[in-house]
Amino acid sequence: MPQDYRQENEKPSIYPDYTDVTVPVNIAPLNFMVEQAEEVVAHFRAGDTEYNYGKGNKVIIPLEEWRQLLASAKGGKMTVDVYCRRLGKWSRYQPFGIEVSGDSIDAYISYRALAPTYVGFEHLAIRQRCLEDFTESDIFNTRQITTEKQGHCINCHSFQNYRTDNMMFHIRISHDATMIVSDGKPRNILLKTPQMISAAVYPSWHPTLPLIAFSTDRTMQSFHTRDITKVEVMEAASDIVFYDVEKNTVQTVLGDSIELELFPSWSPDGKWLYFCSVRHDFEPMNNGMHETLNHYRQLQYNLYRAPFDMRTRRLGEPELVYDARSKGRSAVEQRVTSDNRYVVFAEGPNGLFHIWHPSAQIEILDQRTGKLVDTRPINSVRAESYPSFSSNDRWILFESRRDDGNYTRTYLAYFDRKGRVHKAFLIPQDDPEFFRLSLFSWSRPEFMREPVRVTPRMFLEQALKEPGRAVPHPDETSGYTPAEVQMDQWGIN
Repeated sequence: MPQDYRQENEKPSIYPDYTDVTVPVNIAPLNFMVEQAEEVVAHFRAGDTEYNYGKGNKVIIPLEEWRQLLASAKGGKMTVDVYCRRLGKWSRYQPFGIEVSGDSIDAYISYRALAPTYVGFEHLAIRQRCLEDFTESDIFNTRQITTEKQGHCINCHSFQNYRTDNMMFHIRISHDATMIVSDGKPRNILLKTPQMISAAVYPSWHPTLPLIAFSTDRTMQSFHTRDITKVEVMEAASDIVFYDVEKNTVQTVLGDSIELELFPSWSPDGKWLYFCSVRHDFEPMNNGMHETLNHYRQLQYNLYRAPFDMRTRRLGEPELVYDARSKGRSAVEQRVTSDNRYVVFAEGPNGLFHIWHPSAQIEILDQRTGKLVDTRPINSVRAESYPSFSSNDRWILFESRRDDGNYTRTYLAYFDRKGRVHKAFLIPQDDPEFFRLSLFSWSRPEFMREPVRVTPRMFLEQALKEPGRAVPHPDETSGYTPAEVQMDQWGIN
C-alpha cells in the first residue's frame, strides 16, 4: 500500500462504475480499472476479511478471495479504498461501498453477440454466460451455417420458466425455421401457416404448459438521414398466436385487423398474458407500407393483459394495464413479477425498438397503487431497453447504450422487497477493459437458472435437416391470406 500520497475529497472514477452498487451474494468479481492512471492499488475490507489488489491500472480479484469477501459482507457491505499513481505521484480517494444482498441471482444469462449491421450477419452468436464466474460459451453461432454469399440471422431465444430443457430460437434468411427444444430434444419447425401474417416472431413460453405465445408481424425498417436515431423498426400488421408444442398446431388468439398486437409475455403463474398494442387503421390502398412510413411517430403502444384459462387454453377479455399513449410515449417489452404486482417495461417516444431511441427508459408500474416506481437509479441519458426480472424478482436485467451511444451493453440492478430500484452496474468481466474493446453488442439478455445442454453441433445437425411444418389449429379461422400480406423473411429483432 502506498505510504506517501495526497488525500482526495472525491471518490475514484473507475470503469466499470461499481461505486455504491448493490450486488448479489453469488456475483463474479467486480474487476475494474482507472483509465488515466499509471498504477492502481485497491484495498477491500469486509468484516475481518481484507485484501489488496493491483496490476497496472487494473484491479483483478481472484475468484476464491472474492467469494470470501462476499460471504463476509453478506447482508452488509464491503468498503474499497483506491490509490492511483499519476505522473509518479500517488493519490488516495474517498472509500466507496459495495452492498452485498443475501438475495442471489440466477446463475446464467444468455444474450446475442452481434456486430453493427441491420439485417443479415456473417458472425452472430447466441451465447450463455455464468454470472457466478466468467465461464462463457456459444449456444449457437451463425458461422456454423452461413456463407459469405448470404447473410444469416438467429434471434428471439426464449426459455420455459428459466429452464433450458424447453427453449427455442429462430433461424432466419437461410435455413428458415424455428429451433424448438422440447424435453431436451431439438427439432426444427416452420412456424408459418396460410392464416398467419408472417412466420412466428417474438416469443414467450408458458411457465408450465407446452405452449408458446408468439407475435406474427409484418416488420419493416427505415433509415434516418438527419435524426440521431439511426433506424426505425416498425410493424405494418401484427397478431398474437399460440403454438402447441406437442400437437404442432398454431392458432390466432389476438387478430384484430386494426390493432397491432405484439411482444406477448406470460405472468409467472401462467394465468395472464401480457402484451402491447396500438390501434391504427391503415389506408388499404397503401397496404400498410407507406402509411407506416408516413405515420410511424403515431404508433405508440399501450400495455394490456388478458386472463388465461389453463384448462381450456382460452384468453378472456383484454384489459388496459398502462396507458403510455396518453403521455405521448410507447410502452413495450414488458415482464411481470411472480405476484403480478410489478410490471417492468421499456418506454420510448414511439414504436417498438427502443434501443434505437436515445430517450428510451426503463419503467416499472406498481399495479397495486397504479403508480410508477422511481427508476432513476437504473436509467441514463441514453437508450435503455429489454428489461426482465430474475426468477426471484429481486434483480433486473436490461440492455443499455449508456457507455458510448452506439454499442448495446448488458446491465443489472437490484430491486428490493420494498419496490425500490438500486444503482445499475455493468455485467462484470474478467478483463475490465473488455467492453471498451469489444466491437459486438450484447442484446436481448435473458435470465437462466442453468446452462443450455444441447450443444451447438446438435443444433447444427437439426438446422441442416428439412424442417417440419406447423399446421393450423382445428378452430383457426382468422388471419391473412398470402396475397394480402407477404411473409417477412428477415425477422428483424
